[in-house]
Amino acid sequence: MQIFVNTLHTQHTGQHEMFRGQMVPCHEVPARLDHVLAELAHRPVGPMLAPPAGDAAFDAALQSVLGRVHHPGYLTFLAQAWAEWVALDATNAQRDALPSVWPLPNRHGFSTLHPPRNFAARLGMYAFDAGTPLMAGSWAAAQAGAACALAAAQAVLADMAVSQSPAQTAATTASPGQQAQLPSALALTRPPGHHAGPDFMGGYCFLNNAAVAAQTLLDGGCTRVAVLDVDYHHGNGTQTIFYERADVLTVSIHGDPATEYPFYLGHADEVGAGAGEGFNLNLPLSRGSGADTWFEALDTALARIHAYQPQACVVPLGLDTFAGDPISGFRLQSADYLSMGRRLASLNLPTVFTFEGGYAVAEVGVNAVNVLLSFVDARPS
Repeated sequence: MQIFVNTLHTQHTGQHEMFRGQMVPCHEVPARLDHVLAELAHRPVGPMLAPPAGDAAFDAALQSVLGRVHHPGYLTFLAQAWAEWVALDATNAQRDALPSVWPLPNRHGFSTLHPPRNFAARLGMYAFDAGTPLMAGSWAAAQAGAACALAAAQAVLADMAVSQSPAQTAATTASPGQQAQLPSALALTRPPGHHAGPDFMGGYCFLNNAAVAAQTLLDGGCTRVAVLDVDYHHGNGTQTIFYERADVLTVSIHGDPATEYPFYLGHADEVGAGAGEGFNLNLPLSRGSGADTWFEALDTALARIHAYQPQACVVPLGLDTFAGDPISGFRLQSADYLSMGRRLASLNLPTVFTFEGGYAVAEVGVNAVNVLLSFVDARPS
């Protein structure tokens, strides 16, 4: 498994977020990724890499895929937001930007085609919560994370091409019982991404790394891609991006949105619309669900993906299903993530992982590497 690391992730280090009616220190912190890196040093899974720096073709590909996943106005806003925030008041440079006002689209005919000139109004227009602080390095860190997702998907595509080549086929045929490992890669990055939609941020997310990976796989020749989101919180951004498309099957196992963040989306009756009808599967579970219930849902998800017959899979890997997570409500234990990796490997698909939630910081490294190592070890070799 190739691992692409966001070396700029510490540029996004929030001071505070609004949580349950009060300002609290951010739950999404650089130490989350640092613990994964430390555990990977102890239990290596694959080479640690960086996306190509200063490569014109790669940079063009990144801008292209971001423009298909997100709306241009939203991307422009993110790129300019910090400068606008500081221009309002020089002392703003000492504090993060958080929204304080939001539109009511169904009542006021809200449209992103006519954004207000007021910065606070536009920040609220593009954000769905007050828990996603924006700071000087947020745009750089988010772009670098999307670059990791792009590079991971490109690496998987390259390995797919090699594994399907006549020479590789001949070598496999000549060695009965021997199969090359299926391609896999990880975008190890923060801020996370699966809550970011076409034109909205929230849930600590600005750019949707899983959607970038899925779109890159499609651009590289896949005709069907599955996204299997195992984060405790529903991947509302990913669902929204692909909701009317049939070339991406989106599947999510998550806390019931009737009681669990991000609310509003993630219900079982949301199955897609238009060309995408039947290509979205939500598996909401009650707060307090344990491993038996969770793995039953995973089996349902895997069966649906098998029926879809994709050429590749993207897994937004959230570890906040862990029993000790401070802002979640499932009861998985560290050993359960070994089983998770083996079950994901049973899909037998080229796979891109994107690092998402997981806020029991001390345990997130062990839990992440448990998934990755068991996934790789379960591969035929």
